[in-house]
Amino acid sequence: YGDGNIDGESQLLSDEGQTPEPLLGSLDIFIFSLIAGLLIYWFLFRKKTEPVLDFKTFPTSFIEKMKKTNRNVVVFYGSQTGTAEEFANRLVKDAHRYGMKGMAADPEEYDMSELSRLKEIPNSMAVFCMATYGEGDPTDNAQEFYDWMQGTDDDLEGVNFAVFGLGNKTYEHFNATGKYTDKRLAELGGKRVFDLGLGDDDSNLEEDFISWKEQFWPAVCEFFGVEATGEDSSIRQFELVVHNDINMNQVYTGEMGRLKSFQTQKPPFDSKNPFLAPVSVNRKLNKGGNRHLMHIELDIMDSKIRYDAGDHVAVYPINDAVVVNRIGERLGVDLDTAISLRNLDEESNKKHPFPCPTTYRTALSHYLDINNKPRKNVLYDLAQYASDPQEQENMRKMASASPEGKALYQSWVLDSERNILAILEDLPSLNPPIDHLCELLPRLQARYYSIASSSKVHPNSIHICAVVIEYTTETGRVYKGVATNWLKNKEVTENGHKHTVPMYVRRSQFRLPFKPSNPVIMIGPGTGIAPFMGFIQERAWQKEQGKDVGETILYFGCRHKNEDFLYQQELEEFERAGVLTQLNVAFSRDQEHKIYVQHLLKKNKEQLWKLIHSNNAHIYVCGDARNMARDVHTAFYEIAEEVGGLTHTQAVDYFKKLMTKGRYSQDVWS
Repeated sequence: YGDGNIDGESQLLSDEGQTPEPLLGSLDIFIFSLIAGLLIYWFLFRKKTEPVLDFKTFPTSFIEKMKKTNRNVVVFYGSQTGTAEEFANRLVKDAHRYGMKGMAADPEEYDMSELSRLKEIPNSMAVFCMATYGEGDPTDNAQEFYDWMQGTDDDLEGVNFAVFGLGNKTYEHFNATGKYTDKRLAELGGKRVFDLGLGDDDSNLEEDFISWKEQFWPAVCEFFGVEATGEDSSIRQFELVVHNDINMNQVYTGEMGRLKSFQTQKPPFDSKNPFLAPVSVNRKLNKGGNRHLMHIELDIMDSKIRYDAGDHVAVYPINDAVVVNRIGERLGVDLDTAISLRNLDEESNKKHPFPCPTTYRTALSHYLDINNKPRKNVLYDLAQYASDPQEQENMRKMASASPEGKALYQSWVLDSERNILAILEDLPSLNPPIDHLCELLPRLQARYYSIASSSKVHPNSIHICAVVIEYTTETGRVYKGVATNWLKNKEVTENGHKHTVPMYVRRSQFRLPFKPSNPVIMIGPGTGIAPFMGFIQERAWQKEQGKDVGETILYFGCRHKNEDFLYQQELEEFERAGVLTQLNVAFSRDQEHKIYVQHLLKKNKEQLWKLIHSNNAHIYVCGDARNMARDVHTAFYEIAEEVGGLTHTQAVDYFKKLMTKGRYSQDVWS
């Protein structure tokens, strides 16, 4: 109607002799005001969103940074747990020995579409340390770079590159991200300086990395025509600053990001800003045996945290105070000294190795991994502080790639499970400065647990099911898992004081079918039952809502029926209520020959094949990747061959397709 209105106005104005009508009617004034208001709003408020857009649209230029700081090697890392980042830093240190200047870079912080510009820098090279995560996925920080590689047709001619992949052979898609990066960069015209390295965490990831880089650097020297400068790579990356008169309110006490984030909690909660969830339930699940299996409930009432059945909860544990104190005593330091470790490279994005300023006690308790067996580079860099020549020689030997050194490291560190405290105790002449030790130790990582509840039934709590890890090592020391022992001690007391756990939720692809009528087959021995407790609760809720819920079948395995049949009461109750249409339990040690979940699958092969092949059933496997998940795979292949008449190759292909369609999902760990 707007056009007609304008025409009418011009007609009225041009008719001579008539009294002119008012120029604007009330409707016009309303529309005009509305448009004017929108324009004013747009002008006033659009400015406020610009910095956000600015930050996202224009990431830092790594090319300009390299030019400005005179660097010719950039090492990008796709890292979920910090290992790929650590390897990237080691390569940067190595570059120094060959007269090259390198920088480690997080691909999330830079504009990766600038890769084609790398040729503007003479004798330059990009190295990629790429970990594979989950079901062949890139790590969170490499996702955007991965998407860019998939979509780009940039010409990378003249760009020199090399890739080292970090993976685990027990998983279906071994090193998928590293393989894809190497293949894709070459397809885009990049020049491969050295062959793709494939690290396997199932055997010895660091060993694979060292073997690769020992061949990589000679290849780089030949490619660029450079020689080793003979300089030792044991150079400090950070310098110690002691704060004698600091206000303790400015000192980090365990926070991951914002200072004081534990005192004033503000959503949204994530890896840099975890929520302190009170522990509302902590009970032992097993009735007997020498293990401690526990069910823990975290209260998320005031957090605005949302989750779905199948997601993971990440918790930040704290190291054992006894071990922390003993390290302090052994090195003769006051652990409550306030310090900062400051990067000597002022251009680095990583100003500190962990949140600073802090105290040695906080660093060793919250930020550093003191429980795991130290990597070879830690031994190499610490060797200089051993005053006994024999101890120094042994440390250097263990850090080398010689067969003798490998064997010594395997037996003395790995097989004997010596952590940093055990090494300090067993090498009396070793007295490193504590700040160098803090620089070398890797970061303490969050621990992930499959959530054992459904948010439809428990919107205000997250349930965890875990086994406490504790055993005696070859040297007679007691090894205790950091997170499970820390959680075990968070008992709920009568006096109303509640222990808290820093946590956040990580989304997962492990999801119930969109249509409740699809049958589900769940296989989860031991603590692999966790996500299925959430799934079963959700199917019960769907039934209550009057939805048509398909068959819900569980295969659970444990050692003894009377000892570790986890959630027995709840599961039998779900079976009585008809929510669980079938509860199949394998007790491996209640008879002479061992019975596992895969044996029960084979027993029900006709029914399973019908559900999978004709009824669109979804299969879920949770638990140990090394043996169980593999054996379950094999059992399904055999069912497809025996009942479905497929050849072995066809069977493998059949289940691969189910995985691609999201009908065969795994939540496994090694």
